[in-house]
Amino acid sequence: MSRYRISEADKVYAAEFKRNLDAGDWFHSPGLQRVLNAMRGGPSAGKYVLVVDEPFRRWSLGKTPGKRGDPIEIVPGHRFHSLKEAEWEVFKLRWRQHTGETLSL
Repeated sequence: MSRYRISEADKVYAAEFKRNLDAGDWFHSPGLQRVLNAMRGGPSAGKYVLVVDEPFRRWSLGKTPGKRGDPIEIVPGHRFHSLKEAEWEVFKLRWRQHTGETLSL
């Protein structure tokens, strides 16, 4: 588990992530990479993920199970036709899991 904790000062990296998504730029600054590592690390149970329904066309929001090998839980009402929209939604949900606050960017 990462020792790094996401803080209020890291909101600049959330804005960077959104800008990168909009620009199709997958290069991240060291600060943003640190935030992403914190979001991706730790226990896997209940972590938001994307599930490919139809390659390059449709995705669903899922949550990882508590036990490896168990099926991913699909979150009802969360379907995406844009990878950019789907990635941003997962970022915001993970942000809320780590900070307890809702991003409003």
